[in-house]
Amino acid sequence: MRSLTVVPRLMRVASVLLAWRLDEIVETAHLFRPLKLVRPLFGKPRPDVRSMSRGARLRGALTELGPIFVKAGQVLSTRRDLVPADIADELALLQDQVPPFPGNEARALVERELKQPVVTLFARFDETALASASIAQVHAATLHDGREVVVKVLRPDIERRIARDVALLRSLGELAERWHPAADKIRPMEVVAEVEKMLENELDLQREGASASLLKRNFASGVDLYVPAVEWDYTTERVLALERVYGVSCDDVEAIDAAGVDRKALAVKGVRVFYEQVFRDNFFHADAHPGNVWVDLTRTQEPRFIALDFGIMGSLPEADQYWLAQNFIALFERDYQRIAQLHVDAGWMPSTVRVDELTAAVRTVCEPYFTRPLSQISLAELVVKLFRTAQKFQLTLQPQLILLQKTLLNIEGVGRRLDPDIDIWAVAHPVLERILRERYSVRRTLRDVRKRLPEWIHAGPQFPELIRDALRQVASGERRETPDPAALALQVELARRHRRALVAGLLGAALTCCATLLWLGRPMFGPVWPAAFVLAGAIGAFAYGARR
Repeated sequence: MRSLTVVPRLMRVASVLLAWRLDEIVETAHLFRPLKLVRPLFGKPRPDVRSMSRGARLRGALTELGPIFVKAGQVLSTRRDLVPADIADELALLQDQVPPFPGNEARALVERELKQPVVTLFARFDETALASASIAQVHAATLHDGREVVVKVLRPDIERRIARDVALLRSLGELAERWHPAADKIRPMEVVAEVEKMLENELDLQREGASASLLKRNFASGVDLYVPAVEWDYTTERVLALERVYGVSCDDVEAIDAAGVDRKALAVKGVRVFYEQVFRDNFFHADAHPGNVWVDLTRTQEPRFIALDFGIMGSLPEADQYWLAQNFIALFERDYQRIAQLHVDAGWMPSTVRVDELTAAVRTVCEPYFTRPLSQISLAELVVKLFRTAQKFQLTLQPQLILLQKTLLNIEGVGRRLDPDIDIWAVAHPVLERILRERYSVRRTLRDVRKRLPEWIHAGPQFPELIRDALRQVASGERRETPDPAALALQVELARRHRRALVAGLLGAALTCCATLLWLGRPMFGPVWPAAFVLAGAIGAFAYGARR
């Protein structure tokens, strides 16, 4: 039934694709080949696209098809592991700009959501939209205490329209999954799932406000990055009020130069802010194109960026964050063998991969870059090529890593635009080393141990029973499944780490008990230092277990 309901919209998609002369897609994709038989029914192709590249034609077609297809194109632009570079570059230029809906409708929606008249809520509410996109639009307003804000309002009936278009995308994805010859590489349903997740997040403006609030807290000083404050009294799931900020897009070099802002210092700060978001805070702005990253023109001596639009934010699992940081360090130090080994140790590749062959492949990609001056090396480009090379060795690329890859491309693009001679490597390497020293320092480890100690003490009495149950299952053959080699290697590695953590935990618990007895018996046994010495050993054991 769903297939029948999307037929008219599907014919519209086919018509637009043919109008934009996307013959390469029609010829290579099995699901579109029947269109050649009915091509005359769709009218003549556009005469102005003959000289355009295939990427530019695809970008134009997606723009004409509407907001959801623009979103899909934006997601595809991040999947450089799946689409050719020329198409990815064009899709990255897609702008989510659509005509605004009437201001009186926005006013009515604000009143309905906040349950008060606009004149009660604001001293002024401008019904002319400042900006408009497919999901929401923004209006300027002034609070009664004189503070200027911007009010972001979801489009009326947007949920129903998105659900309809997502159903079409899903149908197209299912067709491609079944009939496209390269479906296993393109993985269309994964792309559709990423679009759905992105839209789901963008439809909740309260979630966006929470993301903005956290990012502002992470950069509370506002020296390098300023994040507008959220006005929570004027925010719901469909309405978001933020402090109004002023600046220019970070790619407006002429305006930045005219204001006397030091572009070189600004470019260095951009790289530093990116690494701090990813590796210090594990919470990064994942849609950092120039439209969402402004420059504060009032700060000429101490330049800073202004962040906007917090609908798409990223974070990494702690394990991936650690492995990725180690990979960056190894890349900075040109340690190809370590890069290969790290990919296997992280579980991103099966343990059956020959590390020497992977090392040779990594070296083949990296060495040509290192013949150039470091200031001319694109770290983002190199990372993309490494991912593509690693895919030949059965790399399992996680969505969060792809989002990070997209952000890295955006940030490096901003840095190069501000300072074409910036040495990304010289800036990033010490910043990453400093963050890792702080993140994995003894002090940080002890703080984590102190946080987890009550949980370990609570679970301590259960350890003997857990060990007995595990041994009983192994002896009875209940765990004799035959997983695939990659899963088996991962289980072996996790088991090894768990054993170390268990032994360290038991040792730490035993030493803690000994230290307690020595402390309680100090009037009988003598000075305090033996208890302190044993307690230090216990903390060391717990720390070792925590690092496993």
